[in-house]
Amino acid sequence: MPILPTSAWSGWLDRRQTALYLSSMIAAALLAWIWPPADGLAQAINPALALMLFATFLSLPLSRLRQALRHRRFLLALCVANFLAVPLLVAGLLHWAALTPVVAIGVAMVLLCPCVDYVVTFSGLGGADSRLLLAATPLLLLLQMLLLPLWLTLLFHDAAIAVSGAPFLAAFLTLIALPLGLAGLCQRWGARSPTGARVNIWLGMLPVPATAVVLALVTASVTPQLAMAGQTVRQVLPVYLLFAVAMPAVGWMVARGFGLDAPAGRAVVFSASTRNALVILPLALTVPGAMPLMPAVVVTQTLVELLAELVYIRWTPRMRFER
Repeated sequence: MPILPTSAWSGWLDRRQTALYLSSMIAAALLAWIWPPADGLAQAINPALALMLFATFLSLPLSRLRQALRHRRFLLALCVANFLAVPLLVAGLLHWAALTPVVAIGVAMVLLCPCVDYVVTFSGLGGADSRLLLAATPLLLLLQMLLLPLWLTLLFHDAAIAVSGAPFLAAFLTLIALPLGLAGLCQRWGARSPTGARVNIWLGMLPVPATAVVLALVTASVTPQLAMAGQTVRQVLPVYLLFAVAMPAVGWMVARGFGLDAPAGRAVVFSASTRNALVILPLALTVPGAMPLMPAVVVTQTLVELLAELVYIRWTPRMRFER
């Protein structure tokens, strides 16, 4: 049997990526339901995320990141979508849902913080300019650290919640800075050495398999927690589903309002619709009375969002942004 060239394998993976992602999640959920995974499985998520992001960053023109920071209209649209439109929508959803206080705080903490890691990967798969999102990650991290306490105070007047920057900083160093630095070194090696160029071609096939592994690990690790907190899951599920449906439309309106082109507009849609749950979980567990409800509150959003991402990468490229 002839061995397909790397370009053929990459094309095959790209054409079947949605089916591969959905299959990996279904298989992981079934296996986790039949054979509950060991507690250490969740510890493999961050290394897998780092590998996925390294593969994603390797495919981006990193030498032009500084140029992306000059796109002021995009940065302003990104901030309006994430730090004005999202809080308003979250306030409306919480008023409508009438959740118990601890559950409502967990929902707010998850939905108010924009994702800064795998959103870069999914946005690229959905035809967005993921380079713009990557360049904006430090700004998104800083603003959510500063604004999360403000929004929580406005939403929950009697709740004194201390927000630590440690989880955000740890996520930035391990999931952004380290993979980004390694990807930059590989790109330089590939530009100077034929061997490096060949290695980079092979590494270019990693994004789809690495993303499938991340989806499988996250699904397998959260499935048992969802099964143990069925009532809490039923409370928060409608909120997360409504957010997943409404926020792409809101992001699209913001992007059109700022006159962004299609790749930049799609990046705003993905950023506004994708949240920072994996980073927020350690922070959410510090809320008084968090256990045993808070893990289910956070991981339910993660599972809903991962399924929604599979829809976004198919439908976002069809959105029209030109007036």
